[in-house]
Amino acid sequence: MNEKHIQQVLEIEKQAQEIQEKAKREAQEIPAKAEQEAQAFIAKAKVDAQEEARRMIASVQSKDVSTQGTVDEASGNSEFEASARKNFDKAVAFVLERVIGRA
Repeated sequence: MNEKHIQQVLEIEKQAQEIQEKAKREAQEIPAKAEQEAQAFIAKAKVDAQEEARRMIASVQSKDVSTQGTVDEASGNSEFEASARKNFDKAVAFVLERVIGRA
């Protein structure tokens, strides 16, 4: 019976050794796996940030284009108004001459 107990103890020690070695291997893999996951997270964050930056730039550019169009229209209107003011006196004189009957 004593030998049977010794066999059991040796078997338990062997299993404990195997469990310990497995735990060491897994423990050594944890930092590498964590590093890989961190790198993947960083890469995704960079892609997301670049996409957000592209969207922001596109938004600003479209606002700039619409603002530029408004500025161009206002500038064109200003030029038209200046031209109209310049010819306003001539137009009034022409209309008055027509009304009076001189033309």
